[in-house]
Amino acid sequence: MKLVLPGTTILFATIVAVTGCGGNDTSHAHRKDRLRLVVLDPGHFHAALMQRSMYDQIDPEVHVYAPDSAEAKAYLDYITLYNTRKEQPTAWKELVYAAPDFLKRAEEEKSGGIAILAGNNRDKANYISKMVSAGLHVLADKPMAIDRQGFEQLRQSMDEAAGKKLMLCDIMTSRYDIVNVIQKKLFQDTAVFGRLLPGTADRPSVVSESVHHFYKTVSGKPLLRPAWYFDVQQQGEGITDVTTHLIDLIHWTGFSDQPIDYKTDIVVGDCRHWPTVLSAEQFRKVTGQPAYPAFLNGVVKDSSLPVLANGEINYAIKNIFARVKVSWEFAATEGAGDTHYAVFRGTSCNLVTRQDKREAFRPVLYIEPAPGVGQDAWERSLQAAIESVAREYPGVSLEKEGKSWKVLIPDRWVTGHEQQFSSVVKKYLEYLEQKQMPAWERSALLAKYYITTAARERCRIR
Repeated sequence: MKLVLPGTTILFATIVAVTGCGGNDTSHAHRKDRLRLVVLDPGHFHAALMQRSMYDQIDPEVHVYAPDSAEAKAYLDYITLYNTRKEQPTAWKELVYAAPDFLKRAEEEKSGGIAILAGNNRDKANYISKMVSAGLHVLADKPMAIDRQGFEQLRQSMDEAAGKKLMLCDIMTSRYDIVNVIQKKLFQDTAVFGRLLPGTADRPSVVSESVHHFYKTVSGKPLLRPAWYFDVQQQGEGITDVTTHLIDLIHWTGFSDQPIDYKTDIVVGDCRHWPTVLSAEQFRKVTGQPAYPAFLNGVVKDSSLPVLANGEINYAIKNIFARVKVSWEFAATEGAGDTHYAVFRGTSCNLVTRQDKREAFRPVLYIEPAPGVGQDAWERSLQAAIESVAREYPGVSLEKEGKSWKVLIPDRWVTGHEQQFSSVVKKYLEYLEQKQMPAWERSALLAKYYITTAARERCRIR
């Protein structure tokens, strides 16, 4: 494939740097028997994080199809950073086609086995459809769909992918956080957790809430977000975005042993959404743009930009009441960070995750025994469960705090958000090697996007 970069010298300079690095490590030489990545229109930094590590099954030669854009350049800059770092440098060779007809070119050339999609969410469902039709496996950043039309297109792509024996998955990094891994193990231990309570609409048995920030650093440098990230017509509303992670964790933790039929097992209840208001200066700082682009003219009010980034969804899954809530702020205060709170209420205990100032903004898992539970027998079961976890993750232990127990996890098992992307890729490669993914995965994926897009519709109707 030729390197084609019409009308841009900046991108070309970047490509030379990217393809010229990686040292003399022959273990990553080009081989035809390896899977090849196709990176399509990388508009979000998650596209680059998929290549933060190398993989034996994946060829270092990556085909990139994109418009000539600042977002594509930012993606390539990250690859250069990974290729030139001192510790464990990568050896990616980026072959780039940057032109207005990039999508058509990607469909025609079918240059790889796995299409990586992370960018403008308005185009995501269509990109997925095009790549599946071209015969490529797809690993896509969330959200795969931001409205009801996108959900229907995704459903059709899932059917087509299944017929062609293609693997279509989204990137769910939260499953690989050690706190969530241990939480799931304890949930599945009936001697510890019991069974999940049904709850009520006012007091759900499962709650998951998180707070995020627009301005942050990634791979050691300030993150510049594209201006379209703040246009809900392109990025999607908050109620269809990070909520995917929260819903996925609920279903992966509590229901991964059974299929989920979104038509019969899911009931979407009350939902709400509200804006985070950015000043003109905050917008300039987080995007690097000197002024609001024209596509935001109809949204800006008194020089401020209200972004419909926040949302709450109440729903029931298999008659269990659940609630997810996502909030966005511009930036965290000094020393702070994103926060997360989650609870699973069981007949024997509650599993509670807290990530706040008290925990130094690191997620910590607590186990709260339910009233009336036989304390001695239950504590023996809990200790046995943690000893089982510690055989897989040495050093994990318990600490008593009042009537509750706190799970202590050595730092060596704690991974950050950026590191978790390699775990996603490795699990995806396992599915490809097995030539199938669990039946639950497909049904859970559809249920997840049904919930988020149905919630958006409910908010818009109100």
